[in-house]
Amino acid sequence: MKLVVTGATGAAGSWIVDHFAEAGHQVIGIDLERPPRERENATFLAADLTEQGQAVEAILDPEPDAVIHFAGIPRMGITTGTETFLTNVSSAYHVFEAAGRAGADVIWASSESLYGTAFAAEPFLPDYLPIDESHPQRPEDGYGASKLVGEELAAKTVRKYGISVASIRPTWIQYPGEYYAIDEWTPFDPETADRSGCFWSYVDVRDVVSIVDAALEADIDGHEAYLAAAAENGIGRSTADVVESVFGGLPDDCDLEGEESAFSTAKARRELDWGPAHSWREAREEAVDGPAFLKS
Repeated sequence: MKLVVTGATGAAGSWIVDHFAEAGHQVIGIDLERPPRERENATFLAADLTEQGQAVEAILDPEPDAVIHFAGIPRMGITTGTETFLTNVSSAYHVFEAAGRAGADVIWASSESLYGTAFAAEPFLPDYLPIDESHPQRPEDGYGASKLVGEELAAKTVRKYGISVASIRPTWIQYPGEYYAIDEWTPFDPETADRSGCFWSYVDVRDVVSIVDAALEADIDGHEAYLAAAAENGIGRSTADVVESVFGGLPDDCDLEGEESAFSTAKARRELDWGPAHSWREAREEAVDGPAFLKS
């Protein structure tokens, strides 16, 4: 297949480029800057996707079979909330429009942050646990709001052009040998721990790549959202017990067992035949070389 991957030099996007190029697909990687090295089966183009003309040309010219959109500002705290929102929404709008005109299906990086807990001033309990794709969405921040609007744009694009769009909602993405979330949560004391807006959930970047691959292979009709999370939390304790201790209670509807993640991947398992394969227990210290084209 011919694939356009945006955010091609980013943390997750570069792993996606590497995976699909290694698999023999023809990849066109787009980011603000080209990487320092080339990569077999991949070409790279510098473009600002917040600019409509650049986005349309960069995506239409290659005539892709599919577009994998991972460009954008990946979290709060990098720039202002306003800039985060405007950058993510404008780039998503332009990419979706261009993909629709090209007749290319889209897989893109939404986020569990659209539920609102991750970057809330005071993280709050969800309506139920585990959280699934149908849970109400209540973002208070520019990042989560940008993903909420992005999914509405995805649905609009499906209606307008008849393509399919898969919105992948990863939890906090971690990288083998660099599990910063676990470092932040360790040592863990429920008596003094801050409330976690992701409820101590995470996902390995390799599992993000594999769910993108699964979505690309699936026969998706219209717009569908899929949560991507590791099977268990990142602290090695009962999830329900920790949430109850730190948050002072549990939702009335709580069906968590042991260390089970607070985010359900049942829909992805059912519809994409996908499940997470990596755990912090092995991956935290795992030595895995990342994409070589990023290294000068």
